[in-house]
Amino acid sequence: MRGGAFSPVPHRGAITFSIMLANIMQGLDTTIANVALPHIQGNLSATQDQAAWVLTSYIVTAAIMMPLTGWLAGRVGIKYVFLWSVIGFTVASALCGSATSLTQLVLYRALQGIAGAGLIPLAQAVLLQINPVERHGQAMAVFGIGAMLGPTTGPALGGWITDNFSWRTIFYINVPIGIISALGILIFIRDRRTGHREHFDFFGFAVMAIAIGALQMMLDRGEYKDWFGSTEIWIEGGIAAVGFYLLVVHTLTAGERSFLSLELLRTPNFITATILMFFIGLLLNGTLALLPTMLQDLMGYPATTTGFVTMSRGVGTMISMILVGRLINRVDPRLIIFGGLLIAALSMWQMTGFALMMGSGPVIMSGLLQGFGLGMTFVPLNTLALSTLPRSIMTQGTALRSLMRNLGGSIGIAILEAQFVENTQIVHSRLVEGLRPDNLLARPPLLPAPYSLSSPAGVTALNDEVTRQASMVGYIDAFELMLLVVVISLPLLLLLRRQPQLAAAE
Repeated sequence: MRGGAFSPVPHRGAITFSIMLANIMQGLDTTIANVALPHIQGNLSATQDQAAWVLTSYIVTAAIMMPLTGWLAGRVGIKYVFLWSVIGFTVASALCGSATSLTQLVLYRALQGIAGAGLIPLAQAVLLQINPVERHGQAMAVFGIGAMLGPTTGPALGGWITDNFSWRTIFYINVPIGIISALGILIFIRDRRTGHREHFDFFGFAVMAIAIGALQMMLDRGEYKDWFGSTEIWIEGGIAAVGFYLLVVHTLTAGERSFLSLELLRTPNFITATILMFFIGLLLNGTLALLPTMLQDLMGYPATTTGFVTMSRGVGTMISMILVGRLINRVDPRLIIFGGLLIAALSMWQMTGFALMMGSGPVIMSGLLQGFGLGMTFVPLNTLALSTLPRSIMTQGTALRSLMRNLGGSIGIAILEAQFVENTQIVHSRLVEGLRPDNLLARPPLLPAPYSLSSPAGVTALNDEVTRQASMVGYIDAFELMLLVVVISLPLLLLLRRQPQLAAAE
């Protein structure tokens, strides 16, 4: 249609409905499983850091597969890549619901991530294809509503389903949605093959995938295996190091045929904004991994309440993105990012003051602020990162940024969970040191019932309370680490350069 009149597309409404179902389904799965983690952990006899593998396996496989999506669409057509992505996502969702062990669930979630990697970019591509240029703004607005609807409602929906049915139902719910979406794509979307056969650097992609996979395995299993006291961790660390070394050498020597364009690496704005997006991915996913478990295990919240409380972050993100859309061409994008990071830092500071006896108000307010602050960074960072890239490498740049955001999330979850487990154990041992018969504070009446050092039931109750207190300190330490990440990222804004021509280009 470029350079000529736009040909009306039959069944445009049905196509839009079908691809939006896929968009919402994928968006739901980025947050819906978080609230159910404590139930999954208990049902499958997993520790908290092991249960987090359910999140990281999905995030990291989606990140790895994302760069491959565009090449596959060029080879076999958007329709069929989209169709098989929806079918694969639906089948993997059903398998997740039927999993009988943690190993099975992690494997099926990885398959879900592989299939789901292309749903968002392909949905955008189809929407742009079926609408004339003058309707692209409206099409992207519709897409944005769907993209935000899933993550925003995911926690509340996941909590309600978990309490009233089972954690397995949060995966089974995708099956009817996926079937309707797949049928709509099969029946209504035309195959628009362009005949374009873009080169793809399979060697670069392979070594990157192996390196990222090995690094994630090392971080996920490190605490469980006592880090480098384990042969497995040494092997995984070695594979990751060799993989990244080969990727660097290949990128520097392969020229234009490299998986990573050197032109991307020569663009300061792109590099800086991509590093910032890595940190933002850590904050986005790290909080979602920690909060539901804290609220349910330590404070006794049911899953439904946990979902509604944590939903505030999605609401804050939605509000800020609407506001930023009106400000982006009037205010320096760097100031918007700076303001957003400061608000995110304020929310993390609030979270370091969480306590076992607090109500839900501080959780809701900090979530609203964090969502609002991080939401302020998305559009300006994309604008500054991509504005100076030539069109020939724009797709690669977009894929790399999505990859780094997902990596920030998966690596962040692994590090935060490992730190939480270790800090909880350290604090528990220190608290127990003071619980001795010669300590007057550990005797009645200063030590009230049911706690006691003289009966098995009293010792058990006392140990449970010490564990709760130690866990709370572990969560606060994790929130402090995320606050530190925000503070460290602020100086990177000094490296960003505003592009004067950007407003006109938009």
